[in-house]
Amino acid sequence: MKTPAALALALLFSLPALPAAEPKGVVIASYNVENYVGISPVTEGGRTPAKPKTEAAIAALIRVIKEVNPDILGVCEMGSPERFEDFKKRLAAAGLGYVDAEYLQAADPDRHLALVSRFPIVARNSQADVPFELNGQPEKVRRGFLDVTIQVAPDYQLRMVGAHLKSKLAVAQGEAVIRRHEAQQLRRHLEKILVPNPGTNLVCYGDFNDTKDTPMFAEISGIRGTPTYLDDIPAKDDFGDRWTHCWKAADLYSRIDYLFASPALVREVVAGSGRVDRSNVWSAASDHRAVSATIIPVNKK
Repeated sequence: MKTPAALALALLFSLPALPAAEPKGVVIASYNVENYVGISPVTEGGRTPAKPKTEAAIAALIRVIKEVNPDILGVCEMGSPERFEDFKKRLAAAGLGYVDAEYLQAADPDRHLALVSRFPIVARNSQADVPFELNGQPEKVRRGFLDVTIQVAPDYQLRMVGAHLKSKLAVAQGEAVIRRHEAQQLRRHLEKILVPNPGTNLVCYGDFNDTKDTPMFAEISGIRGTPTYLDDIPAKDDFGDRWTHCWKAADLYSRIDYLFASPALVREVVAGSGRVDRSNVWSAASDHRAVSATIIPVNKK
């Protein structure tokens, strides 16, 4: 006759095995928040200063972010450090729970790159001073490149590189020419990361102010089939539309905001997870729409 302990052990081994827990997805997002600035900012080319964001626009912006609910959010067109503090406080009040952040002040005095994360940032390599030469004259990448490494799990790090390339506002040197030079500098920065460490889990994100059929896109992506090639993560809204920016003056809708994934990361992007937000309040929040995707951190490199 079996003892109670033996019966319990037999029962345990007769039970079906429990399925392994699914890895937790991490939502990453890029969002140009359109002039989250203070009073009387100076715009490119000395034009009329942009108006500070209204309370109604800020409320819509926070609502969009809460709906997207990203674990890591990179933003463009953040204002002063004081405005970034205001932004973070509003996110906290909305219950979004970000624990770490990066803020980059570069050559542009008014519009900056920033990032918030639900995971700790363990390395900061942001580039505020990125020079290049144009027609024999010294220039700088106006918004620099935000670059942080985030500890998503004890054995998993994710590198986030953010950019906001030259706008389409006309300048004497040629806005498209400047944008391509900035893209070249970004590609060099990416290669400094990926050539010695091709297994890096890396996302390059931001507002690139150009479409896929331009030299900018080719510069950022690199050469297909090489260890440093970056894949554009496809994204669309619930209606299948892919545009991320509305230029209201021209009635022009374009896809100019992107998430690019390194070779090591691209296999961890959840198929079909790329999203372009279509909140009911998107146009009240910004002239851009947030772009997001989900990754499953399984690559331990």
